[in-house]
This record gives sequence, C-alpha cells and structure tokens, in this order.
Amino acid sequence: MPTDHTVIRLHPNDDVVIATRQLMSGARITSEAEPLVVSGLIPPGHKIATRDIAKGEPVRRYNQIIGVALDAISRGQHVHVHNLGMADFEREHEFGVDMRETHFVDKPATFMGIRREDGRVATRNYIGVLTSVNCSATVARAIADHFRRDVRPEALADYPNVDGVIALTHGLGCGIDSLGDGIAILRRTLAGYAVHPNFHSVLFIGLGCETNQISGILGSAGLNDNGAKLRSFTIQDSGGTRKTIERGVAMVKELLADANRVKREPVPASHLVVGLQCGGSDGYSGISANPALGAAVDRLVQHGGTAILSETPEVYGAEHLLTRRAVSREVGEKLLTRIKWWEDYCARNGAAMDNNPSAGNKVGGLTTILEKSLGAVAKGGTTKLVEVYEYAQPINAKGFVFMDSPGYDPVSATGQVASGANLICFTTGRGSAYGCAPSPSLKLATNTALWERQEEDIDINCGGVVDGTASIDQLGEAIFQMMLDCASGVASKSEAHGYGQNEFVPWQVGVIT
Repeated sequence: MPTDHTVIRLHPNDDVVIATRQLMSGARITSEAEPLVVSGLIPPGHKIATRDIAKGEPVRRYNQIIGVALDAISRGQHVHVHNLGMADFEREHEFGVDMRETHFVDKPATFMGIRREDGRVATRNYIGVLTSVNCSATVARAIADHFRRDVRPEALADYPNVDGVIALTHGLGCGIDSLGDGIAILRRTLAGYAVHPNFHSVLFIGLGCETNQISGILGSAGLNDNGAKLRSFTIQDSGGTRKTIERGVAMVKELLADANRVKREPVPASHLVVGLQCGGSDGYSGISANPALGAAVDRLVQHGGTAILSETPEVYGAEHLLTRRAVSREVGEKLLTRIKWWEDYCARNGAAMDNNPSAGNKVGGLTTILEKSLGAVAKGGTTKLVEVYEYAQPINAKGFVFMDSPGYDPVSATGQVASGANLICFTTGRGSAYGCAPSPSLKLATNTALWERQEEDIDINCGGVVDGTASIDQLGEAIFQMMLDCASGVASKSEAHGYGQNEFVPWQVGVIT
C-alpha cells in the first residue's frame, strides 16, 4: 500500500485512493504517478477518484467493483453516495481455485484455559441463568443480581475462581409456531449456551405454559436436566415470583463451591474458537483492523484453532472471494445457498440486500454494501474455508469456517457463541459499545482518532496501518497474543465495563402471533 500519508492506494488497478486525513480543495497528492489535485472537501476515510469516470462505468477498490458512477466523476473529486451507486452484476463463483494448504506450526502456542470434564476448554467460568421465554426474564435477572459483585461483593467473596453469575434473557419464546424455523433457531441457540464450556453450570427457568417448553429446548439437542450442571424449573411449578427467585438463589449457592474448584492450566491454542465481528465500520475498516485481524486469524489457524466469519448480508458481493478458498465445491455451494436464502428472505419482506451500509458507515466513508463486504471479508484472513454452518449450529471443524447470521452484531455474535465461540474479536471504526458473555470480546479500532477518543472501550489500536507506523503483520501478531492473553483470563475493556448480559439477542425469524 504505497502512501504519502495523505492517501492510501490499495491496488494498482483501483479507480480511487483513500484519504488518511481531511483534505481541502486544491491539496496536491504526490504519491500518484501524476500528482493528483483534490477538488472539494474530502473527509478522512473517504474516496478520491484517480481518473475521469464516465456515468454508468464501474468503480474499483481492492481491484473489485464497489459500484457504478451515477454521474460523470472527474479525477480528484470525492466519490461517495452522491455519485456512486449499487451495481447489480453477475459474479463468477469459482470453487477452491485460491485454496492453499495450511502450514501448521511445529510448536503450537498455549494459553491458560479451564479444562472441563468432557475435554472441552473454557476461557471463563460463569454460572448461567437462561430463560425459555420473556415471561421468566425478571426472575432470572433477580437471581443473577443477588450475586453481583458491584452490589453485593460478599456474595462471591469466597469464590474467586467464579467469574460471576449472569442472566441471559430474551424477548421471545411464545406466540410462535411450535414447528417453524423461528422456534428451531431459538432452541438451537439456547441449547448451545446451555452446554457452553464457559458455563460451569446453568439454571434454565421458564414460566410453565409457554410454547417454547424447556423440555423441547433440551430434547432438541439431546440434553436433559441432570440435577448437577444443568437444572430447570418454572415459575408456575415453583409457586410464583418470590419462591422462584429464592429457589434459584439457593441452587446457585449449592453450585458455587464446585464451580470455584477450577484451575487454569496451559492448553494448546487449538482450543480457541474465535468469533469475528465488525460494527460501526468506516472507510479504514478494510485497510487496517479487518486485515490485521485476518493476519491474527491466519496465525490462529496455523496453531490449530478455529475462527468463525459470519454476518452473511455483509459478505454479500464478496462471497466469490470466499468460494475461491473453499476446500470443496460442496462447501462453496453451502455459502451460496445461504446467500440465496437471504435474497429470497429480503424479497419476501420487501427489503433489499443493498440497504447497507448504515448511516454511520456512510459518514465514515463506506458507500455501498459491495464496498463494505469487500472490507469485511478481510477479517477471515487467507486460509482455506473448511465448512459452512447455519446459525447457532455446533461447530466441530477446525480452521476457518463460516456461520450464517444477520449483520446486526449482537444477533450475529449470539449465534457464534451458541456455536461454540469462546472468544470474540470485534473491529470498529466509528466506535462501538458492545461486550459478550459468557465469552469475552476484544475491540479493535481502525483509526487512531477513534482510539484516542474511546480508548476506555477499545483493546487495541490498528490505526498505525493508516498512520504508517505499524504493519498488518505486526498488528496480526499483537492481536494473536492478545487473544491468548484474554483467553487466559485477562479482562477485556468491555468486561471491565460490565457488558455482556444485555447483548444476548437470539435471531428472530418467522411470524409472532
């Protein structure tokens, strides 16, 4: 990426360069073959035309089409929503042509994990309170609040190895087709959390008469109330709100001593399952934080670990880059099937796949979903795509995988954790207030201005790539080490702020009656 620290050119064939700072009309850019004179105000992270572009002509960034010119664009002009629009064009989907075998390291890295009885490894040690229906959310919260360290520090004073008691509630569970996709996805999500290794044990609480019966949740995944690590009961059977809360508090107290017995020990990095997210993206996301995270993902895969790319509507227009890395045509076709499902889903609901980027993304320099997607897929690094999963399906493959989900970060990350992610890495360019539980979430800033403004929420600054003070490879190594440290128990910024319980948002699909 040659740069004079005024603009960044991503590929020799691109029709645009990206401003690294606000540029005034008349500014001269000397890094181009012929000096480029800026025409008009260019905000940081936004695009500048490097040639005259005729109306209707495709515009390239990353050497990929990001849209078509809505009007004639002159060299040096700002390229954005006023003169660049969505392009509907056929993409050639080749399978496996860019796939390369992974060269695993001889001596994998380790982190200090918690090994469970079944051999799985946890990065945190919580007791969870889950709900089958919104009607039991209040009692679940009350049970967890009884053990809040910031309110009642004495409640967990004798249990330093327990990270906390958390309630994960939702707004679903009734008024839903008992045989439809909506309840199937909800049950798959809840079952995934019920057996997540970051939970020592789980209480499942329902109202009693809801469509989403606890027995149905457990039965859908071959689970049962074993009276030890997984317990379930309802408000109606317990005799009401107060008695249910008392019952739940008593059960948690019974579980704490055993939960506290865990010890961290060195375990291979192959036990890391990392969910990849980006939210509040900007024009730098595909230049700095996303490819830096991709470099960390390549390292993780080489050390035997797993990374999960998701947010299907935000790989739309870049899915052909993923099919080229698929280990087989079958895996590539699975991804295209999910893309087709989303096209049909949007059509049925009067929506469009190009209703993205968001308002904040556009202020940050992103113009079309094609441009956003091409930057978003960089989070997935360069290794082969080994499998494609539906939302919240248990992930059993090692390496780089894809899980279908909406682009809305809380919904997407909820599915990743249900699938088994024990760590989340989240890039942001505009600034994001997000955390995850029971899996910790690391935040990566795309630019230094955001880092300086919101450092209390961000774990690492990737803006050095834009500033010219750091390389993608250097940051990839730093992020990989941060993954290992966080998995070993070092708290993320979002954990320090107490994020996680409110960000549990299962995907709602289907009719609510």
